[in-house]
Amino acid sequence: MSAPDFREKPEDLFTEEAIEAGRKLFAGEITFLRGVRSLDALPDPMACEIAFAGRSNVGKSSLLNGLAGRKALARTSGTPGRTRELNFYAVGSQLCLVDMPGYGYAQAEKSLVAQWQSLLRDYLRGRRELKRVFVLVDSRHGLKSADMEMLELLDTAAVVYQLVLTKSDKMKPGALQRVADDVQRGLARRPAAHPRLHITSAEKGAGLAELRAELAMLAAQG
Repeated sequence: MSAPDFREKPEDLFTEEAIEAGRKLFAGEITFLRGVRSLDALPDPMACEIAFAGRSNVGKSSLLNGLAGRKALARTSGTPGRTRELNFYAVGSQLCLVDMPGYGYAQAEKSLVAQWQSLLRDYLRGRRELKRVFVLVDSRHGLKSADMEMLELLDTAAVVYQLVLTKSDKMKPGALQRVADDVQRGLARRPAAHPRLHITSAEKGAGLAELRAELAMLAAQG
């Protein structure tokens, strides 16, 4: 299966109404709920919960800030791989976004890595309200071994996930399309993978309207 051409016009994939619904959703109130290091501290569930995962330095905080139109929504650590919490954000009254710890952990202690992985596994398997996980992949590098480990975890947990290429502005169009094709082929036989690929640039704003629209549609489905 080939990747959708990222040069398609937004209206080819999402209606104007869907784009506007996404804009309105993220133009409203967005509130940080809490950071969680154990399952007994999880906030009360909302109708729709969506998580974001990705390797350290993939641009997850920049993407979340870009979606929200805020400079400092996502909580960050000065050292990659040091974020130890699941951070929960309420977007309006129906949608909760979950910022998962970056994986890759090159500079983290092994005991902390094991602790975070255990938390993630338990969360993914036990949170019924979790509708989808968006896995961010740096478009300059494509799928790496750490990404494949995360996809295996999501497949095992039977959680639907969808890939988002980040930092697309750093790539030439032809090279970006080749990466998109490679990523799509890597998902073809994965049981929990959603086929649609988002290609984004938090710096330039590319692809954010479509991603907001998809999140709004998921929230509306509850």
